[in-house]
Amino acid sequence: MVYEFKFPDVGEGITEGHIVKWKVREGDSVKADQILAEVETDKAVVEIPSPKKGTILRLYHKEGETINVGEVIAVIGQKGEKVPAKKPDHYTGSVVGFLEEAKEEKGKPTKKKIPVSKPGEEKIMAAPIVRKFARMLEVDLATVKGTGPEGRITEQDVKNVAQIKKPEQVKTVAKSEFKKTKKYDMFGYVDHIPLKGIRKITAEKMTEAVRNAALVTHHDHIDVTELANVRKKEKEKAAKKGIHLTYLPFIIKATIKALKKHPYVASSVGEDEIIIKKYYNIGVAIDTPDGLIVPVIKGADQKKLYELAKEVNNFVEKAKTRKIDLMDLKGGVFTITNIGVIGSTYFTPIVNYPETCILGTGRIEDKPSVVDGEIVIRKVMPISFTYDHRALDGAEAARFMNDLRGLLEKPSSLLD
Repeated sequence: MVYEFKFPDVGEGITEGHIVKWKVREGDSVKADQILAEVETDKAVVEIPSPKKGTILRLYHKEGETINVGEVIAVIGQKGEKVPAKKPDHYTGSVVGFLEEAKEEKGKPTKKKIPVSKPGEEKIMAAPIVRKFARMLEVDLATVKGTGPEGRITEQDVKNVAQIKKPEQVKTVAKSEFKKTKKYDMFGYVDHIPLKGIRKITAEKMTEAVRNAALVTHHDHIDVTELANVRKKEKEKAAKKGIHLTYLPFIIKATIKALKKHPYVASSVGEDEIIIKKYYNIGVAIDTPDGLIVPVIKGADQKKLYELAKEVNNFVEKAKTRKIDLMDLKGGVFTITNIGVIGSTYFTPIVNYPETCILGTGRIEDKPSVVDGEIVIRKVMPISFTYDHRALDGAEAARFMNDLRGLLEKPSSLLD
């Protein structure tokens, strides 16, 4: 018996994904748990395993296309078995099965329903967007003859029927609900890039942060001359163990020490309360060709310097290959982002909501500084600290930055 495998909910809040790569083809034999496809969802590419042993009878969706949770992704069965003629048009969005529609209550006005096919009746073949278009124009799809592939009803078919009945309504709906995408504007040609995957999630998260938090950015600089010397010595030791040691593990350790003195920095704001986190999961923003990914180092306060360096390096490799686990992206209380590696200095990072604070580090440069009344050349690192003013006042933010600066300028306490 054929089995219709539906795209499962692979993470909390996931509603859709994008087929990155098929690992199998129609006609291939597969084992249970064999990887069928790589799907981009949320901020990671996840591997979708086969739920059972059998033969791939049909694959739905091409690479690059979007698939919704609960939608059939593949049909698995025995070689030679007959596949359903068409992919179902409508899905509930649930992986536990289809839900029955609620019955109409008597005495209350209801919208006109599109008839559902009964045994013996011809099935109405129309995509969800066409069904929506028909509802807007009050067209009964049972009265529409489809001109699309295999008799499928198209938007134009619906429009043709509605044009006869209410031409003005067609004009209004077409104008307000459906827009044509032009390849040019009044100044020249343009490209339209779909906002999806990491870019879409980042856009949603940033908008959520700006909409729900009162953001302020505190700028400062830190003399990291001594830290540079310590890091140089430790880098050589770490290299012998196959570990690449950057400044980031030192910054993470200093941040945690400062967080313990200023608990409101590791908090989130509820409806009528501030929730202070008593664990230290530190997010690290990693730049990838597809956008920014923020994996979280769990229990960072329990890890030594080289352990932090190794975990950061692992995250960088996983992020670039998009093999990072969804749970690695959750649970952060504070985020660190570094644009210094790109060559920039000060900026205004946006908090990784619902976190309330984020630290941004800039390019370390040799700068003239006054030390004991003399001008000397020191290594200086600019830092930018954005915080939610609802959880933190400016004075407390400054005290946090002062403590952080003190730890990084005298880094001996950061060594194991």
